Amino acid sequence: MNNENRLREEICWLGASLFQRGYTVGSAGNISARLDDGWLITPTDACLGRLDPAKIAKVNSKGEWISGDKPSKTLLLHRQIYDRNASVNGVVHTHSTNLVNLTLQGVWSTPSILPPLTPYQVMKVGRIPLIDYDRPGSQAVAAQIAELANQVNGVMLERLGPVIWGKTVSSACYALEELEETAKLWMQSDKKLSPLPDSAVSELCEVFSIQW
Repeated sequence: MNNENRLREEICWLGASLFQRGYTVGSAGNISARLDDGWLITPTDACLGRLDPAKIAKVNSKGEWISGDKPSKTLLLHRQIYDRNASVNGVVHTHSTNLVNLTLQGVWSTPSILPPLTPYQVMKVGRIPLIDYDRPGSQAVAAQIAELANQVNGVMLERLGPVIWGKTVSSACYALEELEETAKLWMQSDKKLSPLPDSAVSELCEVFSIQW
């Protein structure tokens, strides 16, 4: 199986896993992966729980649709991340309940939607900033994300959901799951949990060569 076929299978497996566990519902969300000659991205209005490897859209390095079903309307957003950060090979966007609810009730801060609560949140996800609401597929949102693509591992779109990127599609999914579970902890506590001390965050950043 060549690299493209493996990536198609990986996208389908991860999409089904996210859907089955309620990280996304209906036809919400999208997943993409970098190829040597472009990108793969889930089709527009596709259910992540019922993806067909053969129907995943392929676009060339210019962002032109060349095969599969019509690509997600968030294609520009994904492309901006890949163009700005050469280390990114996978991007995942869902409408995860606890994270969307967090934006409706009020995030911890605009630069970081959640305080540093757990070591794995700090290590695997990092600081996630809030992007103010705009319609799905907005070019203005894509431009804002492009400016952050090398600074953080993801963003939170107000009222829409997280966009997380990583070195692989799987690692992006795992980080998204960690973020959603951290939001769940925060919301269930009525936002009363104490953040990790600054010294603990600094130690994690130093030991694991990460940035908060």
